[in-house]
Formats: sequence, structure tokens, C-alpha cells
Amino acid sequence: MPVKKEAAEMSAFERRRMENMAANKAILTDISVTAKKIIPEKKPVAKSSAPKRKRETVKREPARPTRMSSRLAGLEADTDDLKQKLAADIEKDAAEARPKRLRISSDLQLGDVAVEGKKYGSGVDGLKGLVRGAEPGVRTFTEEDVKETTDEGLKSLRQKMGSLKLYEHWLPNEIKITPQRVYALGFHPTEEKPIVFAGDKEGAMGIFDGSQTAPEGDDDDEEAGAANPVISAFKTHARTITSFVFSSADVNAVFSSSYDSSIRKMDLEKETSIQIFAPSDDSEDLPISALDMATSEPNILYFSTLDGGVGRYDIRAPGSDEIWTLAEQKIGGFSLHPLQPHLLATASLDRTMKIWDLRKIVGKSDLRHPSLLGEHESRLSVSHASWSAGGQIATSSYDDTIKIYDFGDAGSWKPGQDISPSAMEPAHQIRHNNQTGRWVTILKPQWQKRPQDGIQKFAIANMNRFVDVFASDGSQLAQLDGEGITAVPAVAHFHPTLDWVAGGNGSGKLCLWT
Repeated sequence: MPVKKEAAEMSAFERRRMENMAANKAILTDISVTAKKIIPEKKPVAKSSAPKRKRETVKREPARPTRMSSRLAGLEADTDDLKQKLAADIEKDAAEARPKRLRISSDLQLGDVAVEGKKYGSGVDGLKGLVRGAEPGVRTFTEEDVKETTDEGLKSLRQKMGSLKLYEHWLPNEIKITPQRVYALGFHPTEEKPIVFAGDKEGAMGIFDGSQTAPEGDDDDEEAGAANPVISAFKTHARTITSFVFSSADVNAVFSSSYDSSIRKMDLEKETSIQIFAPSDDSEDLPISALDMATSEPNILYFSTLDGGVGRYDIRAPGSDEIWTLAEQKIGGFSLHPLQPHLLATASLDRTMKIWDLRKIVGKSDLRHPSLLGEHESRLSVSHASWSAGGQIATSSYDDTIKIYDFGDAGSWKPGQDISPSAMEPAHQIRHNNQTGRWVTILKPQWQKRPQDGIQKFAIANMNRFVDVFASDGSQLAQLDGEGITAVPAVAHFHPTLDWVAGGNGSGKLCLWT
């Protein structure tokens, strides 16, 4: 009679792996249940009646010359040309320093791409002394500024925003939301609790549930005191994740874009990640720098590219993508007007902010593009152009300014209507240190999309390790700080409706104010 063997005891590594998988599954299930409680408004969905178009070949610029030293190029130290060259080199390195063909095209089960705990928990804090001009901990907006405010409405708003508190259960250094530097953040629109998504420079996605509390224990219980927050982390892209977009029609859908030339859709309920878009030619490299979606058209995705293009893609019709060349250099950020989604604003390395009208497409063949309504040129490259629901556009630029343009009458514009040069001038300019260098993610203003209090405001990181909050008239409302912030929370975002702010830093750590 054969001897019955007893099952081998599970190793510590295998036990930890199973615990990680169970924790990830529990978090996704909880987020999915929470998301279902959101009752989305019924939005008209645009019907696509246009026939499928064969993708047109985009003309490529000739190869750029080999880079040389600033001295040999004839650029003196600290000149505008040198700063422009540095900005271009930073973006070129980010996009070109990796293999051309590197993309995850297959469907993924999130449990199979979860990042393991020990490898995920490593990393260094802060990047001291690497950025010239930053003064860590030195405030540029203080309590005295609030006290001296004479306008009672503004003073009340400043007191309200200044009262936001840093998440208390763990210090920012203990909330490692991604393995590497944070490049993109997104708040899930649920108002039940703060749920933050983050993407890093190597394609990992982290999810943090802000309702977690630290385990209680005795003062002598070192194990309880050392417990880390539960974070789900998944390797969904092969290169830098650049944007998150949340569907207005499906609370479980989270879209992400990447320098690996793809857009993927995560389903929180099914616990899957599928590729929605990528170039039809597997060898083609089309790094995607930003992603957006109109609330009224939840099946249409818009994206920008590092070679100056903006694309439109209907997820219901594979092969329906069309890409317009709108700039000679990288478009680093763009956005759709939240209430007039036919209006698109782009920010480019060519120093311009431009406004386009999607209702009027001009040109033929690969020269087709939306009608250009107006543009404004800055002294140095423009990093991002963000529309508010009130019609303002906020931009950040390497000329160390935040510019706010006021287009409150945009709803009355006719298709293709030109905007006068005077109307394209910024209504407000704010001095702001935007010199991030190579080791801090580029600073970009992000508006609160649907503020409950009706006050248009945006968040942007401060190189002195704060997050600044500004109103649409350029007034500073707050400078968020807290104990344990050891690096610049460079990627800053508002929750769509509530006064919650998140910031991600260069070592993958998260700051959360509520």
C-alpha cells in the first residue's frame, strides 16, 4: 500500500506572496463596491456615424542632430537658450533612453502583475541639493498673508483651504504608492473616501485607499507600530505612465496612457487590464504624453504625443484613430474645456499655448487638423495647459511663471472663430519656480474639475516642498505642508469635487491632504 505523503509546509516567501495577492484582491473589490455607489448623471453620448478611416501615415521630421555641449553650441551659461535646451534634453532623454519596441499588448490579470512587497518597499527618500534655486521648507505664503487679507470672502476661503490637514495615520515617507518616481496621479471621483491612483516612470501603477487607519497596539507593540499601509501595485505598462482618466459612464473603468505608446483600461470589478489603443504597426513608437476624455463623450479618448501630435480615438471602433500634427515639438500637456469639449488647449516645447476648435477640421490628408483659434507664446517652453469649468486656462512654463487666461465667453464662440491677439494675453501672471531639473517630475497646474463650492481653483507643486493652491483670479489660497515631507510633491492633483489634494514625489511617496 503506497505511503500517503503529507503536504509540504508553505515557505515564508510563498505565504507572503499569497497574502499580497489576497490584499490586492480585497482592495480592488472594496474600490469596486465603493465606486458602484456613485450614481452618474445621464449624459448624452455622441453617436458615431462616420465610416471607419484607414489610419493615415504621419509625416516624420528628419532626424535631429547629435547633441553637443553648450559651450560648443555657442550658448552662454544661464541664458534663456540654455534653459530651453535643457528642457528639450530632459524630454528627449525620457522618451528615447529606452528601447523603441517595449509595450505590454496582452490582456492582464492584475493578480499576475502585482508588485511584490519587499521589492516594492525599497527606495530612497528625497533628492537634496540636486535642484538649484529650491529652498526646502521656506514658505512663500504664510499665516501673516492670511491675517492681512482685507477681502472677507478671500480671507474666509484662505482659512478654509489652509485648514486642510496632512493624512495622519502614516507619514508621507511611509506611504510608498509606486516603486519609482511618480509621474501621474488621479483621484477616483467617489466622494465616500479618498482613493488615489499613481503611475511611475517605469510603468507601475499604485492604488492607495485613504480611509485606512494604522493598527492599534500597545506602546510596546513594535510590530503594530511598524505596520505599513496597504497599497495595491501592478505593472501594467512597460514605460512611464503619463495620465489617468476616469470614465463618466463606468465607475469601474480607469484609463491610463504611457510612453510605451499604449492606452490601457483597468476594470476594478473584473480585476483586469486590457490594451485599448496602440499603433497598428508594432514597431512604431508613439510615446503618449497626456490623455483626456469629455464627460459627454465617454467613448472618445483624446491623447497627445511627444512628436507634437494630438489624436482622437473611439474605443467602440478599433482602427478609428486619427492623429493631427499640431506642433513641431513635443506637446507635454493638453486638456478639453469641461463644458465645451470641442475646445482643446495644447502646451508645447515650442513655447506656445494654443486653442483649437474640434468642430471645424481643415486641411486634407495628413495635413488635416482642427481649426486654430489663437495662440500665445511664452519666453520658454510651456509644460501644461489646463482648462477649468469656468473657462480659464492655467499654464506652467520654464520661464518661471504660471499664466491664467480668461475665456469665460468661450461658450458663445462660433466654429473656427479667431481669438484676437489681445484676448490671448494672460489675465494674470504668477511668479513661480518651475525649474525641476532632471530628477523632479515637471510641475503642472491641475484644476478642481467640478468644485462643490463653485470656486475655480487649481493645485501645483512648490519646489520648496509644498503644494500651492490658487484661485482663477491668481490669488493664492493656501500653501499645503505637514510633518515628514522630505521631497517635492511634484505631481499634485485635486479631487474632482471635494477639497482633497494629493501629491506624489520622486521616490514614489504620497502626500494626502483632506
